[in-house]
Order: sequence, then C-alpha cells, then structure tokens
Amino acid sequence: MKAKVAEAEGKFRAAAGSDRQIEWRSALETPTDTLISEARCADLIVIEKNSRPIDFYRAADTGGAILGAGRPFLVVPGSVKSLSADHVVVGWRDTREARRAVQDALPFLHEAKRVTVVQISEEDQKEAARHHVDDVVLYLARHKIKAEGRVETHLLGSGADQIIGFAEDEDADLLVSGAYGHTRLNEWIFGGMTRDLLTSSPFCCLMSH
Repeated sequence: MKAKVAEAEGKFRAAAGSDRQIEWRSALETPTDTLISEARCADLIVIEKNSRPIDFYRAADTGGAILGAGRPFLVVPGSVKSLSADHVVVGWRDTREARRAVQDALPFLHEAKRVTVVQISEEDQKEAARHHVDDVVLYLARHKIKAEGRVETHLLGSGADQIIGFAEDEDADLLVSGAYGHTRLNEWIFGGMTRDLLTSSPFCCLMSH
C-alpha cells in the first residue's frame, strides 16, 4: 500500500507540473475518513462523481464526506472536459443546506455570466416559492450578483430529474444545491434530491451540507 501511495504521488506531481503551488498529503486510512480530516485546511473539495459501487477502502464515499467535512464539494462527472461556470443554476429549496450552498457558491456566482435561481414547486405552493426565490435573488443582488428567478411546477418524476432537464435546456454548466436536507438514510430508502443529483447529474454540482 505504501508503494501504491508513493506511485500515486508521483502521478499527481507529474500531472500538476512544477509551475504551481501544490501540496501532497496521504495516509494509510480509509479514504472517506482521511478526506474529512484533511478538509480542515480546504476552501473547496473537488471530487469525481462515484459512477460505480464504492470500495470503501480505495475510494471516498462522496455522500459520507459531504456530511462530515463541513466544506463545500464540487462533484465532477468523469465525462466533463472543462470546469467552466458561465451559467450557474441554483436549485433552491428553503432549507439550511440550500442557504449554506448559496453562500459557499458566491465566488463562482461572481464570475458567472448568468445566474438562475429555480425552485421546483407543487402547484398550490407556487406563491410561497416565488417569494422565497425573489428573496434569494435580492440576497445575491446585495452581493453585486445579477440573478433571475424561476419557479417551475413539479411534474411527474423526481425533482432532480426536472432540475437537470431545466439546466440542460438553459445550457447551464454548474448546479448549486444544498445536500441532504433530509437524513441520508431517508434518501437511501425513499430517494431524494441529493442522491439523485450525485448519481444522475451530467453537470458539475456544488453542494454544501
């Protein structure tokens, strides 16, 4: 294992090159626990989306790390060719986790050419949803970020699928979302926005818990 870790460090340094400031940290511990521990010195954690069953001894569990790290995560699908954020879609739901995600995303939102705040709402809750979205747009304006608000009626299927479809139609490149507004066990049994985005999103997702 020590030899494999040393080999990985060599590949990392070769890929990063010598013209940038980097730091390599490693430990013979489970990847998820190590990532959570090392998160204390990070502003942002970038991690590849899990596209297959996890070997917990060789790969970090993204969901577990998001819950434990106390830092925002940029979850990147393996098929993504570049990390651009020209059009950012904020998937809003009035939860603590969504508020944290919007605040954590401010550096990305400042650089974006377009920002859209969207909430998927039941028909009888659309008035309240519009009020919530308008408040988020106002909050961003106070940070000198121009955003537009949208409220979409919840259709058949999951909210995550609808937000992904909306982002595809709007040519977005980054989704911002709170993570695990419900317990992870509840999402594992019944499904939920976070789990579905982690498994299905073709876009990079910035998530905070």
